Amino acid sequence: MRVTARFAITTLLLLVAGWIAAQSSKTALEEGVERFQRRDFPGAVQAFLKAIEEHPSDTRALTYLGMSYAAQEDYKSAIDPLRRACKLRPAEENACYFLGRTCFSLNRFEEAAGAFQAALRNAGRPGRTQNGMALALEALGKDAEAERSYQEAIRLKEQRALIDYGMFLYKHGRGTESIEMLRRANAHPELDRVTAALSHAPAANLAVSAPSPVRFEARALPMVLKNGAMGTKYLPETMTGGVAAFDYNNDGWPDIYVVNGAALPSGNKTDPSFWNRLFRNNGDGTFTDVTETAGVAGRGYSMGVAAGDFDNDGFVDLFVTGLDYNILYRNKGDGTFEDVTDRAGLGGNHGWSMSAGWFDYNNDGQLDLFVTRYVAWNPATEIYCGEPKPGYRMYCHPKYYQPLPNLLYRNLGDGTFRDVSRESGIAAHAGKGLGLAFGDYDGDGYLDVFVANDAVPNFLFRNNGHGAFEERAVEAGVAYNDDGKAISSMGVDFRDYDNDGREDIVVTALSNETYPLYRNLDGRAFADMTYHSRMGPASLPWSGWSVGLFDFNNDGFKDVFVANGHVMDNAELNSSRQSRQPNSVFLSRGDGTFQGLELPGEAFHRGAAFADFDRDGRVDIVVTRLNEAPLILWNTSAGTGHWIALCLRGTRSNRDAIGARVHLVTDRGEQWNRVTTAVGYASSSDRTVHFGLGSAERVKRLEIEWPSGTKQLLENLPADRYVSIEEPR
Repeated sequence: MRVTARFAITTLLLLVAGWIAAQSSKTALEEGVERFQRRDFPGAVQAFLKAIEEHPSDTRALTYLGMSYAAQEDYKSAIDPLRRACKLRPAEENACYFLGRTCFSLNRFEEAAGAFQAALRNAGRPGRTQNGMALALEALGKDAEAERSYQEAIRLKEQRALIDYGMFLYKHGRGTESIEMLRRANAHPELDRVTAALSHAPAANLAVSAPSPVRFEARALPMVLKNGAMGTKYLPETMTGGVAAFDYNNDGWPDIYVVNGAALPSGNKTDPSFWNRLFRNNGDGTFTDVTETAGVAGRGYSMGVAAGDFDNDGFVDLFVTGLDYNILYRNKGDGTFEDVTDRAGLGGNHGWSMSAGWFDYNNDGQLDLFVTRYVAWNPATEIYCGEPKPGYRMYCHPKYYQPLPNLLYRNLGDGTFRDVSRESGIAAHAGKGLGLAFGDYDGDGYLDVFVANDAVPNFLFRNNGHGAFEERAVEAGVAYNDDGKAISSMGVDFRDYDNDGREDIVVTALSNETYPLYRNLDGRAFADMTYHSRMGPASLPWSGWSVGLFDFNNDGFKDVFVANGHVMDNAELNSSRQSRQPNSVFLSRGDGTFQGLELPGEAFHRGAAFADFDRDGRVDIVVTRLNEAPLILWNTSAGTGHWIALCLRGTRSNRDAIGARVHLVTDRGEQWNRVTTAVGYASSSDRTVHFGLGSAERVKRLEIEWPSGTKQLLENLPADRYVSIEEPR
């Protein structure tokens, strides 16, 4: 239910084949047509190339050649012959029309609109061309013009326009009109999808029609995140950028750890400009670089970071992922860390590790470790992608690389870990894992795992409580988007966005794919709320990486922050999307829908972590930027509501209380949240549980379900303060 990056055009191509063939008697052309109609598209290409060699300006042969490439989804090859045919003979409607469709499939929306405009001047079938124009305008964000084009296409009796316009109406929150249009088109699959989504929409919970505005003040940290790019377009260059917000010295002020790249292909990190960096929060709005004294500069090309107290000694430790090297830094409690990777049983070459997260999967009081892995990559075999010389080079699509299974390490409680990836069932599923988040989606008391996979189906590993996991993403409805496609999933958060007590999932992806929002219906299945929530149209232009569901204006409803930046550093060369992008905030209206907001500043944003760095009750953000300084986005929003922040400490459970579920009741309603640090993309957030309370000045009831199974009740808590809570022994 989105503007897709390609049309299903093969059937239409075959319909016009006979008409074009009838206009020429050239032997090569006739042979090509015959092969085309038999769907022998490679053979047709060779025949049409021969026809063009004999007659270079034959617009029919050029059009046919482009159609043959397009039928094989080789849109890049189709562009040139279609462009030539459209230019040579604008009166040849098919050339310009199919040029428009092909440009659309390549995300070149402005060129697509231009081609459709040329086709309209000579259209034998203006209805289909108007519909193509409408789709291109919609992708460009020109909604008013797109709607007029849809309506004109319908007036011209283009049947497909009824369906596309019906979906346009749904995407823009006009559900009743959408259903009427889809019924008129007799489009049962689309109608079923729309009615199902609307029937699963959350009920308003003290809805706020106009959410309070938010404002962030950006300040740079004194470092540059270097990806080591030297023009060779090594794939890892675009993927680094994890960041952690955690209190390493227990002074109550969240600190920041930023991973860094290295020289490629060597992976050399001896140059201090490639060091990972630890910044101590001074409590006055400033940070001090303590990397060298703390001993956490890292080694190799780093990707992500996870913060958690794995040994329950009261000091938060760090696990750093990367190319070939993963590192476990044990916090010694004196301001320094020691590398215990090998001693802990986590050493060795594990390929390309991406995100990591701490969670207690068996509820034994020890934090276990989950690591997502991306693809098998070797700089010696990196291929050339992009346009041939003297064109341009681009980063290769993940389809050219082999997937890897993820890793699960069980904490043995003695400072060591055991790899249980195979026996737990995790290793049975190879993917291209990027983001990672934990939640108990079925409410059985054991944390489940969501892995955001790049261009292959996502994973939802259900924890069966007996040390094993079952992959349930397809049956739960979170493997694909609502078009049934595996998208370029990158970041994820796993929280209750609609205050109904069930944990939902938000995922980031590339431009034109939207950011899927999956609503947990019953602990077994999810419904795709991307367009009903209005996040669909607002997220269409952007490529999202890290993401977090947090209440930035303290109105009692979780908002969504997304760190944006195209995967390509030269996207403008072959698409209508920009490379450097602004970050996004989607403010909850309290009725299951969101209002999009673009933040100032464009960059190649990647990781993001969330914490209240100045302890003023407003959630701040630290976000990384490739080849620029990371930014702290200080939340300076005015007129925010009341709040409460909970610092939980486990006794029978793991000391960090990761996995504890918190239920809060005020006179404004109910909310749920969970202690976790695994948020977004390759990043780790402060474990403090933050609630916005709106106008409520007190918490009437606070219920905590600890990982150990202990349940705790607190009542009548005042707002606007930090509260430390220890698990009953």
